Amino acid sequence: MKKSRAKISHISYWLPEAILTNEALAAEYDDWDVKKIFLKTGISERHIAAADECASDLGIAAAKKLFQEASFDPAAIDFLLFCTETPDYFLPASSCIMQYRLGLRKDCGALDFNLGCSGFVYGLAIAKGMIENNLAENVLLITADTYSKLIHPQDRSVRTLFGDGAAATLIVNTNESREFIGPFVFGTDGQGAQKLIVPAGGFRLKSNEETSRARIDEAGNMRAPENLFMDGPEIFNFSLKEVPRAVTRLLEKTNLTIDEIDYYVFHQANRFMLEHLRKKLKIPAEKFCINMESYGNTVSATIPMALALAQSRGEITTGNLIMLVGFGVGYSWAAALVRI
Repeated sequence: MKKSRAKISHISYWLPEAILTNEALAAEYDDWDVKKIFLKTGISERHIAAADECASDLGIAAAKKLFQEASFDPAAIDFLLFCTETPDYFLPASSCIMQYRLGLRKDCGALDFNLGCSGFVYGLAIAKGMIENNLAENVLLITADTYSKLIHPQDRSVRTLFGDGAAATLIVNTNESREFIGPFVFGTDGQGAQKLIVPAGGFRLKSNEETSRARIDEAGNMRAPENLFMDGPEIFNFSLKEVPRAVTRLLEKTNLTIDEIDYYVFHQANRFMLEHLRKKLKIPAEKFCINMESYGNTVSATIPMALALAQSRGEITTGNLIMLVGFGVGYSWAAALVRI
């Protein structure tokens, strides 16, 4: 029997209608400079979900767009993976609700997994394992987050960076002999969990009157324990240490060199960090994706969005060998090779 091989067939993405520009942010605070925000982050604007718009809503819109663009029958999906850190509920799993709303078959599996900036690469690994072990034929991987709902409006340390968005990726069984997804390398360091966290609201520290009270930190940022906290310098140091190691491990695993990879798509965290990583790894600028100007850091959706945009612009073509690297909250990181 011919071995099953998983392949990315199509990627679509969806963004909320509302837009928060650098000009709007600068207008809120006298000491904010539009040009400085862009030079440091590489972001001009970010899309913000409406008050009644959840990550699942964005993911469903992305999936419907995918079915239309790819002329793909939703009835052929036999597993739905949903990666988010902003689910609709503690329970049930948002993927179950999405299965119903998308009209997928009742014998379709559905699974949520909570992982942020490395989530897309982890999701590809799960989808590959299912398809190549004959557990599924067509997997729909949806990555969506609405970090704006976690951010205090006066927390300038994160408000410039994050936007909301979703991507839907169709992974199919090709029945071909060549490998299209993989190999992978993974990494985890839970010691860094407190560096990017929403401290309150779960069962470790339930929401109460005290956790909802915002305070100003030493840098002048306002937030409550129920809001997103990020230690930017520590996240930067972690990324500069672990991402090059992951890239090196993957190259060693495949006996390839930096120059033999056609294109690199890293998690689109911010321009400042990505430029440091590119220079440290000595990756040519023309092979390295920096594409967040109109979207911001959309967390789990940044890599598939960047892939779709690069493909539409002709920066990558069919058959190219691409390295994907996700890294961030957890700490968690993962890298993989794919052929589109």
